Amino acid sequence: MATLIAAELTFPVADARLYQKCNSRFGTDEKKIISIIGHRNAVQRKLIRYAYEEIYQEDLSKQLESEFSGEFEKAVYRWILNPADRDVVLANVAIKQSTTDYHVIIELCCIYSAEELLAVKRAYQGRYKHTWPPIPLVISVRHVTCWIIYSPLVHDIV
Repeated sequence: MATLIAAELTFPVADARLYQKCNSRFGTDEKKIISIIGHRNAVQRKLIRYAYEEIYQEDLSKQLESEFSGEFEKAVYRWILNPADRDVVLANVAIKQSTTDYHVIIELCCIYSAEELLAVKRAYQGRYKHTWPPIPLVISVRHVTCWIIYSPLVHDIV
């Protein structure tokens, strides 16, 4: 993902502490969070995640889940997590809704290659400690994606 303007020299530990400070008990300073992650490239954001975990012994993405909600949460996830982890979290949120949103899972299966889907599956198993939900099966044959869809999804479409 692109950034506004990536800073040349950053200090991940200072950014992690500033991020924690933005999430005080008096509320969340969303503008400050945007200024932190919006001016960092993917590598710098990854270093912030590692620094945060090292300092606070807490996964930054888990802290995000508890602190934010709605569209701002989705936006921060898209910026702070690496692509596989980001998609795993978004898929899990879609699955856990009262009416499962299969569109997210279908989109993931359509846009990723088999190798990328395998990375997402591994990330899901690593994060949530159970297997990737077997909703759609993707079979890629000569650049044509064929769908074998389980009955819950068929009922939603029909």
